[in-house]
Amino acid sequence: MEAMETPKAPNTEAVAAVTDPPADSSHQLAVLLEGIARGDQAAFAEFYRLTSRRVFGMARRVLIDPELSEDTTQEVFLQVWQNAAKFDSSAGSPLSWLMTISHRRAVDRVRSAQSSSDREAKYGASSQDIEHDSVSDEVSSRLEAEAVVRCLETLTETQQESVRLAYYGGLTYREVAERLNAAVPTIKSRIRDGLIRLKTCLGVS
Repeated sequence: MEAMETPKAPNTEAVAAVTDPPADSSHQLAVLLEGIARGDQAAFAEFYRLTSRRVFGMARRVLIDPELSEDTTQEVFLQVWQNAAKFDSSAGSPLSWLMTISHRRAVDRVRSAQSSSDREAKYGASSQDIEHDSVSDEVSSRLEAEAVVRCLETLTETQQESVRLAYYGGLTYREVAERLNAAVPTIKSRIRDGLIRLKTCLGVS
């Protein structure tokens, strides 16, 4: 498989402005994944073209750093190439499967960065988002899941909607704003305030 060119890091608004694929894209992406599972590089290239900016957008929101986001995007698509056969359409859409991989890869990068003191300083300003993403990826056990649900209920209704759409729905800030008919700065403020409250409730230091 030839290396794909990662989308160059646009500004946050440019990433957020990427529109959803057409309504029939789930079927198209599923067919492409079948081709990728057979080693079809043309199918992989088309899948990459259709989804790479969504993957980069997810990585950028978690990692902040453009270069790390580009590296993570490459890692995600390498995993797609290697594991396309594992996609199960009964478990969700191709895009949901891809965004789950993207989120986990980005969170893994955050954990690695947090273990290094020189990178900790770099991510300090965005620790609220990073720490929440680490928590949301850890909620595999029942007790942790219950804690997150309980803490989500302490948020205002608008904060809950915004956080759920952004961090569990995989939407960009602009897409959340369009969905909730609100301005992008308003959505960013809701999400940041919501994450601060979640951080406090969950006891994340």
